[in-house]
Amino acid sequence: MRAIILEGFGGPDKLVYRDIPEPEPMEGHVVIEVKAFGLNHAEMHMRRGEWAENADVIGIECVGIVKSCPGGEFPVGARVAAMMGGMGRTINGSYAEYTRVPVNVVTLIEADLSWAELAALPETYATAWTCLFGALELQAGQTLLIRGATSAFGQAAVNLAVDAGATVIATTRSRERFAMLAALGASRCAIEAPDLSRHLSEDVKLDCILDLVGNSVIVDSLSMLRRNGRACIAGWLGGLDPVKDFNPLAQMNSGVFLTFFASFHFGTPGFPVSEVPLTEIARKAAAGRFKAKPSRVFSFDEIHEAHRIMEANEAGGKMVVVL
Repeated sequence: MRAIILEGFGGPDKLVYRDIPEPEPMEGHVVIEVKAFGLNHAEMHMRRGEWAENADVIGIECVGIVKSCPGGEFPVGARVAAMMGGMGRTINGSYAEYTRVPVNVVTLIEADLSWAELAALPETYATAWTCLFGALELQAGQTLLIRGATSAFGQAAVNLAVDAGATVIATTRSRERFAMLAALGASRCAIEAPDLSRHLSEDVKLDCILDLVGNSVIVDSLSMLRRNGRACIAGWLGGLDPVKDFNPLAQMNSGVFLTFFASFHFGTPGFPVSEVPLTEIARKAAAGRFKAKPSRVFSFDEIHEAHRIMEANEAGGKMVVVL
């Protein structure tokens, strides 16, 4: 089978096309014929050698068709999504015509969408759903601030939160993105800044904050929460430097909660992929309730250009590759 192999670390040229053996069936695993996969910044970091680990074939998610499943957990021919659980890190991932993954990182995904449209959903929407309804326990009628809302993850979170009946305030670094966020359903937009709390009116009472900017602004985020409010760090758009001199008793309001979620936990006993309602999400996307189409679609032979665009921050949303 054709696969894209990571040969050393560096630029997109380190992704090399090779013919390698097709994965054999294995108990407790699913062999998937990959139809499409989403592109993720994690794969860019793997390619650069900035990740803790990587397999020869990277790629942390895919959608496709079950070719074999010795344990019978999924029927042959079923349309499925797979994500995380070591994909691209400790086991070969999705940058190939076939991949073999543990059954606990696979879930059915049935909807009247093309493979490209389905591939835009799994990792992004599963992570956003888990943060909003797991970590933040978001409820209808609450007010949610999403910092870094124009990322693919952020856009998915806006879609999900608005659909759930929350009022969404969204931040972006560019005023030109306000119209896009408003079209997704954000009731208010603001320019992202390290001292955002100074720019939002004091009468805004935030129930929840989904912070995709991360460590560089989390103390500022915590200062905006009402009592019993929740903040969840789920990204590092502002960099990975640790929070300097973090003193919770001095810098957090009493009675607020800070949590986090990293998508690489999917597939562990505490975060099974199957608990995410991906088929329901896909059907809502098919019905037009979510604006979830990929921003760009590439062929398998265009991986170098796809990574170039990702590295230049020109994606504008979720990019996918179709085989």
